[in-house]
Amino acid sequence: MSVSQRPIAVLLMAMGGPDSLENVEPFLLDVRGGRPTPPELVEEIRERYRATGGKSPAVEITKDVAKKLEQRLNDAGGERYRVYVGLRHWHPFIKETYAELLGEAPEHIIGFCLAPQQSSLSTGAYRKKVEEARSALQSICPMSYVGSWHRHPGLIAAIVENIHQALQKFPADVRATVPVLFTAHSLPERIVAMKDPYPDEVHGTVEAVTALLDGRPTLFAYQSQGRSAEKWLGPTVESVVEELACGGHRQVLVAPVGFLCDHVETLYDIDIELKQFAAGRGLQLERIAMLNNSPALIDTLASVLTAHESSLCPTS
Repeated sequence: MSVSQRPIAVLLMAMGGPDSLENVEPFLLDVRGGRPTPPELVEEIRERYRATGGKSPAVEITKDVAKKLEQRLNDAGGERYRVYVGLRHWHPFIKETYAELLGEAPEHIIGFCLAPQQSSLSTGAYRKKVEEARSALQSICPMSYVGSWHRHPGLIAAIVENIHQALQKFPADVRATVPVLFTAHSLPERIVAMKDPYPDEVHGTVEAVTALLDGRPTLFAYQSQGRSAEKWLGPTVESVVEELACGGHRQVLVAPVGFLCDHVETLYDIDIELKQFAAGRGLQLERIAMLNNSPALIDTLASVLTAHESSLCPTS
């Protein structure tokens, strides 16, 4: 097979999630690096999945995104691009997928994390998994990684559109003044000392979206802090919702800009837990739709990949 006929492999990476209630415990075992999870915590987390459909929808959403992205990239004809899914903590694991795509003898491989904001503890961990697979499989195929796309115009426009749509859930007479509470997954505070880009990039996304909201009041908080003893980035969503209630607000729209698709952090942490917390303080809390496998996200991902390829200098 000539180089011109060999495909470009796109390794689409995400965290993954349990595909059944029975697999919650082995999923957590992988998340915790092989350390067993206390039985009571396993059961608590299993209940969260039971309350939101019995499994994580993120895996199937990611697979559908890969399928649609491959179709979009090959719109011009031919089968130049092959898009694969590799997950950090569940099947298909990154190492499994990397071995599979090598069988296609690609011209080069592009690693693409489904996370607009970069962090050594999240996107950096995906890259580490890839490099471990490359080493274990002794791969010499050229490899490059898509960088940050936290301010990509397509991403920002899609979030703004979903905010406008979600505002329709509120009574017309208050819609214009409903504050938007942006959220992102919290990470341990130690990343600040590491000069990790994550906090700045999250705030960059928030700033870009806020600029298109015509002066609407906005706030920001971190959600879904871990259970470890170390300090996590704040403020928490609960503290900000409490402040809104104390300030006389009766509505709030949550926009989880640190996530692309639905999973337990949106379906349970926001839609059930935070919504109940807000209701107990007299607030109507609604959430914007996630981008999931929407045409807007597929177009954005294709645009990001095109820009990456135009400046590509793959390293072997």
